[in-house]
Amino acid sequence: MTLWPRIAGIFLIVLIIGTGYSKVCAEQQEQVIKMTAKRFEYSPKEITLKKSVPVILEITALDRLHGFYCPDLKLRTDLLQGKVTRVSVVPDKIGVFAFHCDIVCGDGHETMVGTITVKE
Repeated sequence: MTLWPRIAGIFLIVLIIGTGYSKVCAEQQEQVIKMTAKRFEYSPKEITLKKSVPVILEITALDRLHGFYCPDLKLRTDLLQGKVTRVSVVPDKIGVFAFHCDIVCGDGHETMVGTITVKE
């Protein structure tokens, strides 16, 4: 009897376990940033990210419908009152990028702005 079937079986098990482990590690590396939106502000309004590092913005609108729009990073979503909205981003360029509410929410709407700074 040869050992090849056993060796192949062990190799297959190690390969499967290794693949699952690498997926878990990749998910753990994803940064989560919690944000809120309310008349007429985001909190935090300044966010710093690293280029090529995956991030999830978890944004909750506290008082009404708002929008989140960051044109330079191609991000756009509606923020429903009381709901967490998850926005995925993997920044691919360095710089300072403005975001703002693009759903008119009353007098002061134009001050509902923030920045995302992406560093190396």
